[in-house]
Amino acid sequence: MTFRSAIYVGSVMHRRLQPRRHHFNYRAFWLLFDLDELAELSSGLRWFSYNRPNLFSLYDSDHGEGSATPLRIQIERQVAEAGVDLAGGRIHLLCMPRTFGYCFNPLSVFFCHRANGELAAIVYQVHNTFAQRHSYIFPVGAAGEALHQQCRKHFVVVGICASRSGKPVLSAVLAGSREPLTSSNLLRVCVRMPAITLKVTAAIHWEALKLWVKRIGFRRRPAAPVRATTIVSSMSAALD
Repeated sequence: MTFRSAIYVGSVMHRRLQPRRHHFNYRAFWLLFDLDELAELSSGLRWFSYNRPNLFSLYDSDHGEGSATPLRIQIERQVAEAGVDLAGGRIHLLCMPRTFGYCFNPLSVFFCHRANGELAAIVYQVHNTFAQRHSYIFPVGAAGEALHQQCRKHFVVVGICASRSGKPVLSAVLAGSREPLTSSNLLRVCVRMPAITLKVTAAIHWEALKLWVKRIGFRRRPAAPVRATTIVSSMSAALD
């Protein structure tokens, strides 16, 4: 059985420039889910289940608003707040799956399309180790004025640049190559990179310790934002 969903295998890189230089690069993998295909994936893949335990799984509560409401409904509501009507268009989620029952995603990305296949909005949801989450909604204009995009079929690259007072502070890049989503490929990435979500959490704390050694203090739990989402009116970005 061939699915529209896929696996992306690659790496994530962080480079901090201020107040101390710090760099790391880890191997990782992500799954790209077509949200309309989750039931088929659950029945067609041996090592994946939707809203049920398995080697890999996806729960609606792992993303979005954190409720058991189907993710498609949650995301449609979010983009509707930004004035975007998907009219039944496809929504794809790029994230790390729940692995051995444990889920953590520093970043999960929803690509939201109109019924004619055009990209309508991108939702970036950030999760931290304090169990907080926040979504940034980027509507895409019909003429593409809000997003400049380039795509190649077999690769994905997501880059983030943070700055303070006009000076770059941190850059992060997620890059991966596309592979078919099959039971054998799921088992293979599990053997090569076992417990990937636990590894991510452990890596965050390990890198935090190394930053502390460099005399960069730990950050306290931030105050919860007033709103769970931020609507961004314009964006300049590229996907490959």
